[in-house]
Amino acid sequence: MAMSAVARDTVFALRRQIAKIEGTLPERLQAPALGVPANARSDMTLVRRGLAVASADAFLHTGIDRLDTALGGGVPRAALSEIHGLETRDAGAVAGFALSLVSLILKQKRGLPILWVGTAEIFHEAGLPYARGLSALFGIEPEQLLFSEASKLLDALWIAEEAARMTAFAAVILEIRGSPQRLDLTATRRLHARAQNAGRPVLLLRHAGEADPTAAPVRLIVSAAPSASRETVAGPLAGSIGRPAFTVDIGKSRTALPGQFTLEWNPNEHAFAERTENSVAVVPASARGADPAPASGAVLAFPAVAAPAAISPTACGQPSRQQHPAHRGPRRAG
Repeated sequence: MAMSAVARDTVFALRRQIAKIEGTLPERLQAPALGVPANARSDMTLVRRGLAVASADAFLHTGIDRLDTALGGGVPRAALSEIHGLETRDAGAVAGFALSLVSLILKQKRGLPILWVGTAEIFHEAGLPYARGLSALFGIEPEQLLFSEASKLLDALWIAEEAARMTAFAAVILEIRGSPQRLDLTATRRLHARAQNAGRPVLLLRHAGEADPTAAPVRLIVSAAPSASRETVAGPLAGSIGRPAFTVDIGKSRTALPGQFTLEWNPNEHAFAERTENSVAVVPASARGADPAPASGAVLAFPAVAAPAAISPTACGQPSRQQHPAHRGPRRAG
């Protein structure tokens, strides 16, 4: 049965609303006109996973082309993005990477504050960012970063949801430890929808938790990477600590392309740089240089020596091999 124009427009409107809420319908929102060739349908709106409309302004470019390409354009500006730390000791690297993204956001939204929401448990475990380091490393003034400490996870989720709908913040950060049951698809869908409607990013920092399903279209697994030596005019300064470095793995993205990247943060230019090779030696080089290969020698064949005649078990005070059949089996460990 043919569908009328009114019914078709109603279906498309409902699909648009569902796509904005869930961000999981990769389908076209406009019906192709009859008789229009396929190459002339470029004006149709395509709903991509996580974003209602895909455009160049919808992504926060990290400056690393390989990473932005693997993410489908970069980190979404108006969406929920998850930054995951596998262990609690990675909390510093996760927070540093999140602040690096905030620094990139503030380049276009100068003067707007950032709200950091967390529970008392995570703040007592991981601590708070150092005020002087915010300005020196990321160009963030201490008064721009606001903290909200909640006693329960339910309160932290409520504060993050209410803050995500406000355009007064440049971004909202929600920091959670473990895999709580309240942080499910329903809660993350609400955060994702608020971020889309307000056009602001919401960063979900998770520590020591499982990779549970969330509504975030992007999940980045971050850990600390060895820092290279500090660069001087005379070359690398041995024994020094250079720029902060992060190991970034793509856990989930719109393109579903895996990848691992080692990024360095430049505190002077407030930009990322990719390190293609590890400049820190895992094994120290020999002080005398490379060891020369041993000279090849002649291979000698020794003639077989006949075994002596039967030796009495009491001749040397030792029993014969036949009396120890257990020695031929494997040795039990422990």
